[in-house]
Amino acid sequence: MKSPRLLRSLPLAGLALALSACTSTGGGPSPMDLDAGIDLRTYRDGDDLLTAGLGAAGLRNPAPPAFADPAAPTPTELRRRAVWTNWRGIADLAPGGGYGEFYGSLAPVTGREYHALVTLPGRKQPHRVMVQLPDDFDSDARCIVVTASSGSRGIYGAIALAGAWGLPRGCAVAYTDKGAGTGYVDTADGRGFALDGQLAEAGQAVEFRVPARTGGDGVAPIAVKHAHSGDNPEADWGRHVAQAARFSLQVLSLAHPDDGPWTFANTRMIAVGVSNGGGAVLRAAELPDTGIDAVVAISPNVLPGDGGRALYDYSTDAALWMPCALNAAAFDGVVLARAKGEKSVAGMSRCGMLKARGLLDASDPQAQAEQARQHLLDGGWTDGGIAAGVISSNFDLWRAVNATYASAYARTGVADMPCGFSFAALGPDGQPRAPTPAERAAWWSDASGIPPGAGVSLVGELTATADPTLDDNLCLRALWTDTGSAVRAGIEQTRAAPPRKQLPIIVLHGADDGLVPEPFSGGAYARWAKAQGADLRYWRIGNAQHFDAFLGLPLLGSRYVPMMPYGYRALDAAWLHLAAGKPLPGDADIRTTPRSFSDGKLAPLTPENLGDIP
Repeated sequence: MKSPRLLRSLPLAGLALALSACTSTGGGPSPMDLDAGIDLRTYRDGDDLLTAGLGAAGLRNPAPPAFADPAAPTPTELRRRAVWTNWRGIADLAPGGGYGEFYGSLAPVTGREYHALVTLPGRKQPHRVMVQLPDDFDSDARCIVVTASSGSRGIYGAIALAGAWGLPRGCAVAYTDKGAGTGYVDTADGRGFALDGQLAEAGQAVEFRVPARTGGDGVAPIAVKHAHSGDNPEADWGRHVAQAARFSLQVLSLAHPDDGPWTFANTRMIAVGVSNGGGAVLRAAELPDTGIDAVVAISPNVLPGDGGRALYDYSTDAALWMPCALNAAAFDGVVLARAKGEKSVAGMSRCGMLKARGLLDASDPQAQAEQARQHLLDGGWTDGGIAAGVISSNFDLWRAVNATYASAYARTGVADMPCGFSFAALGPDGQPRAPTPAERAAWWSDASGIPPGAGVSLVGELTATADPTLDDNLCLRALWTDTGSAVRAGIEQTRAAPPRKQLPIIVLHGADDGLVPEPFSGGAYARWAKAQGADLRYWRIGNAQHFDAFLGLPLLGSRYVPMMPYGYRALDAAWLHLAAGKPLPGDADIRTTPRSFSDGKLAPLTPENLGDIP
């Protein structure tokens, strides 16, 4: 496989001059001040934009593409691995899952890729923006898809959604990591990651800069951008998306100057995102002068102006109560909640500890579980959401998410995270150690943006009891119940405003989402935004949860349908509305039929499983 050819890496002075020449007479948006000049590479001759040369077989391979030298991977190897990691973290690519068969595309798309770093006015750290421009970009159709990474992922965190829909159609795709990403920093030396994904040398621009630690005892902690940027990036998600939109026009002015001017007025722009990316595009929907003509938000994490519940509220609540609640009789049929058919021992320990802390009054373990379930139901959870939440509960995901978000909301640094948390590599004894060169080199390509993962772990104040994480979770919950805390103030800055009038919006959410529950987020936002006069359609999908990537597991594939097919259909509908004037489909409560599982085999997904999609 040939390496991509570096066409140019424009220095800032040359970039500003080139962009000024492109926009001074054409009426396009004024150039942004970039922290790092555009890094431009072409992907052809065995490499491509959508699959990084891996193709369908490579993306479906459960083993990641290898590094020739694990301690010093090349930019090409890092990009290929990042693309593989993000595809597999978002989409169900398992055989029989339907991807590439009757929805989605894994066909290679050649073209150019542009990366830059840009900082929002008044903020401390840059966010990474990227534009993928396919070779068959249609200058007449002028289609741009603008997106933000899901979760806290790096710049390729929306490639399986926005890239896979837009690139095969000849659209440019503009991405932002929305101020999070995987440019972790070992504070032992403070080296960040450069635009090419490698550890930066002195003087190079980096996507996350943290000073090296001076003095102190023990192993230096690892800085994670979402937690430690000092910017509370969630409060600016919409502005990040808007900057990606502006950057896309700057790129097109450079790449296709003869077809200019490139302006918001003459270029169609659809914003799309899933999970946190879905929340980001809804926040962009409320801003003026973004150039966005339609919005598609899938399973969005968004706090509406009124109603719903904040992520930190319901996730800290779930972290405390869900392990116990999952032992209730309503979940006896949830296999992941019943290891070897038995009630969870850890769940019984949590029930007992909640009783000891005066939070439960029942004495019998089963009665305690029923009481914990009722607590969650009284707060708006559904049994379907609790059942799907077993994934987050079993893997201690709630605590990891809450520790990261608490630090972001309170704008704390690496050494003063709330509740005494930190991030570090751990040795076999469970104690912090220095990361190896190979671990560190792979953070940019392999991490999800929230530890644990890629060799970085969450370090908390674990207690030597049958329930070692309880005190951690109680501490994190107290930051919510204290209405005067810095965490509460940071959360309030993330509350959405009404979207622009007459902006077409489609919101989709799984009825059984166990990470971002539909009643608290997508459903609540849709009800509130419609009451504010928004031009919004809402699709509620039955038997759907948050993680398509897990549906290759028969236990989950036989219970849930994927969300991605509905997202692609909503994008089709939005594009036909903009390009051909076709009316948008209406609201929908979609009834689905999960795949059957018999004789040890999971039946292939068919369009009939997905129900009647508008």
